[in-house]
Amino acid sequence: MFLYLSNLKRKFLSFEFFIAKRYLFSKKTRNVINIISGVSVFAVAVGAMALIVVLSAFNGVDSLVRSLYDSFDPDIKITVKEGKTFAIDELSLEEIKKVNGVKYCVKTLEETAYLKYRKNESLCTVKGVEEEFVQMTGLDSMLVEGQLTLKENGINYAVLGYGIANNLGVFIENAIEPIKVFSAKREGKYSPTNPQGAFSKKHIMPGGIFTINQDFDMKYMLVPFDFAKQLLEYENEVSAIEIGLEKGADEKQVKAQIAAIAGEKFKVKTRYEQNELIFKTNETEKWATYLILTFILVIATFNVIGSLTMLIIDKKADINILKSMGASKAAVKNIFLVEGMLISLLGGITGLLMGALLCWGQQVFGFVRLHNVIVDFYPVQMQPLDFLMILATVLTIGLAASWLPVRFVVSRHFR
Repeated sequence: MFLYLSNLKRKFLSFEFFIAKRYLFSKKTRNVINIISGVSVFAVAVGAMALIVVLSAFNGVDSLVRSLYDSFDPDIKITVKEGKTFAIDELSLEEIKKVNGVKYCVKTLEETAYLKYRKNESLCTVKGVEEEFVQMTGLDSMLVEGQLTLKENGINYAVLGYGIANNLGVFIENAIEPIKVFSAKREGKYSPTNPQGAFSKKHIMPGGIFTINQDFDMKYMLVPFDFAKQLLEYENEVSAIEIGLEKGADEKQVKAQIAAIAGEKFKVKTRYEQNELIFKTNETEKWATYLILTFILVIATFNVIGSLTMLIIDKKADINILKSMGASKAAVKNIFLVEGMLISLLGGITGLLMGALLCWGQQVFGFVRLHNVIVDFYPVQMQPLDFLMILATVLTIGLAASWLPVRFVVSRHFR
């Protein structure tokens, strides 16, 4: 019995779909209703196209931002909850290195410093790093001048952010004198007769210039870890332990194990958590824009309501014929409901195809170019989930827009 009913329902829906399709794609009539239906399809298509293009643009920007931070920030970072530094003996590095998934375990030391090069001056954050830092990060891909070498033949080299290098007037090709680096002494006292006595001073040759974004470019100068220890007068202290993971390692699981080893005194953060505000801001902007464009799409679907209302009125004679042939009110409603869904589906698929074509063109040909940034073209990244979500949104709005005229107008003409 159930099989019989399901077959009967399938045949009935095929009948409703057949009539709805004839109404939409009729070749014999080209009246105002057909034109309005075409406008409805176009309006939905434009809305769907705008949604996929904008979401793909946000995906591209988010991917670019993540890749930039990937080139400098570690997968996991351990810092002390109180204070700026901690004694390395307070943390068991050997146990951390044994955690499954840990590949690099790098000590770093950071402090604000004053730089002087020839007649130019600049403030920066000196970051002392071990040699493994170069292997752990992708900073070599962000170099614009020089090389990512911090020590060679016993000579210390600094790798500067582009903004700092610009302030100091450093050009690697003709750099023949060192940068003077000043840092406040830990136990230093200011004396009016000898103000420089409150600062420790060292010299270092510029070896490379990197560019990531304005924040990094204007902030950091990388130096060898031992150089930073001597400059800042630290013996056994570090600012952080930066950890790089094996490819495919479970970040959350590794973080949990490291946090258990480190204890309550330390903060253990993933790369996302280190820059949580930036990533959350990007996500919020993306979904806020999605809601705004969805609202515009809702307005666009008013065309569907208008075209279905006019179609129902125009097909009053057909409704009476179907009624005389034994069609129920529900069957007639389904015909026009399917009609509205076909308009939405056709518009949605057309819009997604148009949007995908535009995004593909941007990826291949770079229609929208950028100047003075890390990439030449505006980044876009299409994601299958966005296509499914937009199509579901279009169909949901289309269903609601179709139900309104079907619910009231058909009931009025079906007596």
